[in-house]
Amino acid sequence: MKRSTIDWPTALKPLLKKYKNRKHPLEAANPYQWIVMVELSAQTTDNLINQIAPEFFKAFPDMRALAKADAELLFPYISKVRNFRHKAQWLVDTAKKIKSNNKIPLEMGSLIELPGIGRKSANVIRRGSNVKPEGIIVDLHTIRVANRLGIVTTTTPEKIEKQLMELLPKNEWDAGMAMSFLGREICRPQPKCPICLMKKVCAYYSKLKRSGAVVR
Repeated sequence: MKRSTIDWPTALKPLLKKYKNRKHPLEAANPYQWIVMVELSAQTTDNLINQIAPEFFKAFPDMRALAKADAELLFPYISKVRNFRHKAQWLVDTAKKIKSNNKIPLEMGSLIELPGIGRKSANVIRRGSNVKPEGIIVDLHTIRVANRLGIVTTTTPEKIEKQLMELLPKNEWDAGMAMSFLGREICRPQPKCPICLMKKVCAYYSKLKRSGAVVR
């Protein structure tokens, strides 16, 4: 695939402006809650995690409480979550390793060593905890939007993150989350191209126009 010649740091500024400081859909309040909710959210909707979180955190309000639990004790609170048995064990193992909230690591290298946490999850946790980015969030929405725009040449999350980090200055690394918001609202599987603020630089929209599939 031919690399785009668009000046993406400039082209993405309207997108970053639109979604600047937009909170992540997960309603976590502190690093402990971010770790728990992000681990639970894999292959599960953010809405469901937000629904079950209050009762979970009443029962296990911090790392210390969670570290004292057996995985089975978590089942009643997370049984609606996909792969909840594995995730319960991940959470307990994480808590036993960290032991208390004041020992929660927020360095990228330490986070990705925790069970069930990869680079995407670690980037989400760091963003939610107001830590300066060491990477770019690449979720399924980011993958779809970045490829439709023509910024990247792959669907592999790690490669997309690397390409975006090389392309954008560090102060624009929230572009991954901005693309995720665009993918949730506008650039959905059935996209609303005519109302998209990125359509002027979008390879997907340009192709639709050339084929006569859109009128504007």
